[in-house]
Amino acid sequence: MPDDRLPEDFAEALRQFTDTLAAATDPEAAYDALCALTKATVGAKLFTVMTVDMAAMLACRTYTDDPENYPTSGTKPIELNDWFEIVHGQHRCFVANTLEEIDQVFPDAELIGALGCGSVINLPVLIGGELAATINILHEPGYYTEARVEAAKALLTLPAMATLALTRQL
Repeated sequence: MPDDRLPEDFAEALRQFTDTLAAATDPEAAYDALCALTKATVGAKLFTVMTVDMAAMLACRTYTDDPENYPTSGTKPIELNDWFEIVHGQHRCFVANTLEEIDQVFPDAELIGALGCGSVINLPVLIGGELAATINILHEPGYYTEARVEAAKALLTLPAMATLALTRQL
């Protein structure tokens, strides 16, 4: 997304997302559609989805576009920290644009940097008024400007909700 403007082909990216999501017969195909939409509109070097089970206080990586470094296996405890308050408590995006900021809340900052990433948006996905997942979008340091964050919220929130709702049915 050069110059922080919405891509001119957003309508085409959304059409492709809609067609792919409509044809999805398994969760991976549905998440692939959301990943492609994200990369075509906001931009991402790494894209993952973490679903949450708030009753059990567990998070699970249910999708990744880099299974070698970020596999979809197992669960991890949800930590009650600043990230949790922003994303769960306030239902706002968590944004960090340096590895130092990422390191404050994520233990894998070194791996994130090794992958050429240094900025992140964690977009909360709400279902029934509750946090159901986060869409985790990573790129080079400093990439997620205020305009890109606003674009991510505006362009990806509804597609993310649709994707998550569909994956629950598949």
